[in-house]
Amino acid sequence: MVIFVLPLLLLAVAAVLGLVAGRGTETTGGSGNGNAQPDTRPLALPPVEAPDAGTPPCTQLLAALPPTLPASPGPLPRLALRSPAPAGAAAWAGPIGGDPVVLRCGLPRPAELTPTSALIVINGVSWLDLSQPDRDTFIAVDRPVYLAVTVPRGLGTGPVQTVSDAVRATLNAR
Repeated sequence: MVIFVLPLLLLAVAAVLGLVAGRGTETTGGSGNGNAQPDTRPLALPPVEAPDAGTPPCTQLLAALPPTLPASPGPLPRLALRSPAPAGAAAWAGPIGGDPVVLRCGLPRPAELTPTSALIVINGVSWLDLSQPDRDTFIAVDRPVYLAVTVPRGLGTGPVQTVSDAVRATLNAR
């Protein structure tokens, strides 16, 4: 009797462990096969006030942005934006189950920017830090247009450093 029960018990334990392990790998964009990937479906972004979004500086910057951003734990691919896409916007897949990295170009001057605002310089670009507990938002304030990049917490500094490189290479400081 024990000879028959033991294999059945082992089979049941293996099935339960397989179900539990499968739940840990499911994602919104993955296939549940253990290769967890960020959701790369086209992203719908709501419009925001961006009066300079269609200007040449924003157009040039958007063309110069990289197809991926380095992040922890891995690179984030650039996302297509669902139509109608707002002018001056770009996005990259966020962490699994999380928000994407979003760039908006051509924004109005931020009200938080004053002559005494503390700025941080990242790879040669001056940014106003408007971070919140769940995300870091940086606004470039030393270029011909204002632009913001919002990065969910936990991705490291790679996304804003890479965007800074593109900004520095594309838009002259003012």
